[in-house]
Amino acid sequence: MTAGTLAAGALALSLTGCGNSVDPIERLGRKTTEAQQSPTATPSRSAATATPGDEAYRKWGLKSPLEFAPKPAQKPALPPATPGKAQVVDRIPVPPTDKVVFLTFDDGAEKDPEFLKMAADLKLPISMFLTDNIASSDYGHFEKLRDNGSGSTINNHTLTHPNLRTLPFAAQKKEICGQQERLEKRFGTKPARFRPPYGNYNDDTLKAAAECGISQVVLWRVSMQINNFQYAEGSTLKPGDIILAHFRGPSELKGATEIQMTTRMLQRIQEQGYRIGRLEDYL
Repeated sequence: MTAGTLAAGALALSLTGCGNSVDPIERLGRKTTEAQQSPTATPSRSAATATPGDEAYRKWGLKSPLEFAPKPAQKPALPPATPGKAQVVDRIPVPPTDKVVFLTFDDGAEKDPEFLKMAADLKLPISMFLTDNIASSDYGHFEKLRDNGSGSTINNHTLTHPNLRTLPFAAQKKEICGQQERLEKRFGTKPARFRPPYGNYNDDTLKAAAECGISQVVLWRVSMQINNFQYAEGSTLKPGDIILAHFRGPSELKGATEIQMTTRMLQRIQEQGYRIGRLEDYL
């Protein structure tokens, strides 16, 4: 059986859609024993160095300034993976007292200029996972988000957002490598990280990702809905949680805006006493 099928703790989430996919179900990240330590990436800027203006939090609907986790002196240890496969990560193994979570946004359907202002003002370190046929109508939008000084990054989420587990190896590799090539051509570098659509993957996915130059397959344990989080386990955030959100607009959010959804997400993080870390500083 495949790693994606065997993984413990995987739960399906009903979201407001994933790009222009016909299937609005995302799958929460899985626990895995197949992980490997990836080469250290040099971050453009740590979230810990970002210091939003004193009034930025009020402007965007927060009661207090966001707290950012400093770049750790040593990256958390991850167990080794099977050779020839990309590492699978669904939570960062930080100490239980280290209340840090990580922001990831998928697809690229919504391209709201106001969100660019919000992310820049608050210095949000966002790991973006972009799908070409959804995001490519305005890759410049996500380039601005990457280059706003917060240390945000652009990563791979396939060319067309298929359920990879339904595809043979060659087709999976085409989806992953094809997006690697598109992103390199547009942004200058190939990403080291990949997220499979819906969180669905198998051994072929991990092999294809590795052959395409991917070091890590990044999943999640917490998903942001319109107003609140949905959890893979329990009813609260846990240290090291990777949070999934989407670039979404009012048509997918039942009239809410991307900014309103993000404000609620940040409020929930603050209410539970967590800081925001830059994912790439921990991988």
